[in-house]
Amino acid sequence: MASKLPPLASFPPATLRKGIPPAEWDACLDAWISSSSAYLSSAQETFEKACEDDTSLSSFLISFFREFSRFSSGDSLLRSEKAAQLRRQAFLLTHRALTSSSIPSSLLGWSFLSDVCRCFLRSAHLQKLLSSVWRRNGDQLEAQLQAVKASFVKRLDSADPGESDDDLHQIAALIHSSPDAAFYIMSGSDFLDSLCVAYINANAGRQLRQTLVTITYFGLTGLTRGEKPKYSLLSDHIYVLKANAEQVQKKNPSSPSLLSDLVTNTPFIPKLRDSTSESEGARIGNLLNALESFRQPGIARPRRPAKRSTSKGKGKAIENGHDGDMHIHRMSKITHVQDLFPNLGSGFVAKLLDEYNDDVETVTANLLDDSLPAHLREADRSEELTPPTSSPTHLSPPSPPRSPSPYLPTRRTAFDNDAFDRLAIRPSQLHRGKHHATTTADALLRDRSRPSKAAILAALATFDPDDDERDDTYDAADVGGTVDKADAESGTDEAGRQRRTAGGGAPDGVDPAVEEALFRAYAADAALFGRGAQVRRGAPRARLRQATGWSDEAIEGWAVMLGRDARRLRRLEERFGDAGLAGGRRAQEEVPRTAWRAEEDEEEGEEEGAGEAAGGRGGRGGGGGRSGRGGGGRGRGRGRGAGGRGGSAAEPADEKGTQVARQRKEANKGSRANHNRRDQRARKMARGGFAG
Repeated sequence: MASKLPPLASFPPATLRKGIPPAEWDACLDAWISSSSAYLSSAQETFEKACEDDTSLSSFLISFFREFSRFSSGDSLLRSEKAAQLRRQAFLLTHRALTSSSIPSSLLGWSFLSDVCRCFLRSAHLQKLLSSVWRRNGDQLEAQLQAVKASFVKRLDSADPGESDDDLHQIAALIHSSPDAAFYIMSGSDFLDSLCVAYINANAGRQLRQTLVTITYFGLTGLTRGEKPKYSLLSDHIYVLKANAEQVQKKNPSSPSLLSDLVTNTPFIPKLRDSTSESEGARIGNLLNALESFRQPGIARPRRPAKRSTSKGKGKAIENGHDGDMHIHRMSKITHVQDLFPNLGSGFVAKLLDEYNDDVETVTANLLDDSLPAHLREADRSEELTPPTSSPTHLSPPSPPRSPSPYLPTRRTAFDNDAFDRLAIRPSQLHRGKHHATTTADALLRDRSRPSKAAILAALATFDPDDDERDDTYDAADVGGTVDKADAESGTDEAGRQRRTAGGGAPDGVDPAVEEALFRAYAADAALFGRGAQVRRGAPRARLRQATGWSDEAIEGWAVMLGRDARRLRRLEERFGDAGLAGGRRAQEEVPRTAWRAEEDEEEGEEEGAGEAAGGRGGRGGGGGRSGRGGGGRGRGRGRGAGGRGGSAAEPADEKGTQVARQRKEANKGSRANHNRRDQRARKMARGGFAG
């Protein structure tokens, strides 16, 4: 079966391809394509047998990828569609040969693998293929790379490192496509040290330095790829580059180093940031931050502008390789070329302009030198531009309008099927404009049948919205700060005060007899103090009003205040209760305590404005006890006269009482400002006390 497979001729070099006519070259490509198809369609056993016995397949693949990886852009023989088809089939043959059970030894050479990588630099399938080949034949490949590495180190350390430029270009493609090859080449620091030495060599040209930076970039980024990234080796190499860069900067701060060129002209730092794992991210990240300081904008190489396609796929139809609707400027260029070469047709000149980007001088120079490409040398030079076969679309008559729809759209409103819609309204009911066109504003104002504005305002003036409102003076929500001014004023005089205190009256200004009657009624039945109409019209309430002389609102307010003050209720129980009564009065007067208390002192400090000078140290009957501002002192003795201690904050500062009063007044202003007066008065009013 192996004899049935046709042999494959080696691919000719560029020097031989130039002498082959285009027709014969197309025949050669057809022969290679058909032979490659035969190899690809053969059985696996037949293919492996052909690889072992026949070396034509290996020779063809090695020569083809060597020439294809080095051809220049001007070589039009390798830019045709047949050449691209042969390139795809050559890759398939290589893939099948490297995945077979017995791989030809010639196909395991590093130079062949590098040529394949240069032809398919971005192919993910090639990277997987190289990984599988390295797992199966790693020892053989490492032996070759070891010799290549030693050769590179020796040539890079020499006085003229530029001799290894071509081989460095070749090995760079293999390092880029194979992480295993990158790891083996970058193992140890000898190869990286040689790269640093060659970069700062005086004989190193610009092209060599770019190659060294490219190999360093591919080698270091290759350590982060693969099944097991080599982050520790990567960190060691970064430290080596950093030390070399620092040494170069010490000698000459403006001199570039391999690290500065790598950081400035390659995406080395962003690439490592993206490919670093989380576990190694912190350590590698700190190193990358330190590398930012080695960036030198002065050595940055200009980037090639990216070609942006402006075509949206909506161009006009191409006829004869150019627009059917020729632009007037294009026609002027064709006329200019035909003035110099009258024997050339307009169609052939249009093809020349397409080939050389509408550059008339370039077209003229190539015609004079007879250096046209092969496909133009064989073209018909008398070809003329043919007029377009179809008329332009923008000059064609417009299409006829669409036929109207047989059904008109319908609208539905709120007035459908009303009297107007049914035409059931009388003509006399129709009018245009105002219905009463003769009516004016003066006529409306003279109309006496309607009520006047003055009558409406008079009615509103006589209306009192509070007629049906009850008296809410003693509502539960409003009782807190209410004071009965009549009772308060009746007890302000000295006679009234003496009359209340002499009989052991209540200190809040209420007559003891009245308070006793109120308390006994409250203790007997608290419902007697309710606010309902039935309670107010009842006989018990009438008797209570007669006994106290108070109104219903005052009686109800007293009960509300008593319910809010538990201490007052307890005091009234002790005074008027059955257990503590003796002849209708308590046998013993309530004796207030005289010991000083901080809380009481705060309360008393607001009341002792005038001090004890006015009241003196008299007894209980002579105005002792607690009084308002300037009303008297503390009254600790029994009838000792009118003089005594006291003071006011507004009196002269040389008196002792004035200083004491000022100290008490300012005691708690630092922490609670001057809110003691307000809080104390609110407490007194809540207990039902009265001012006076």
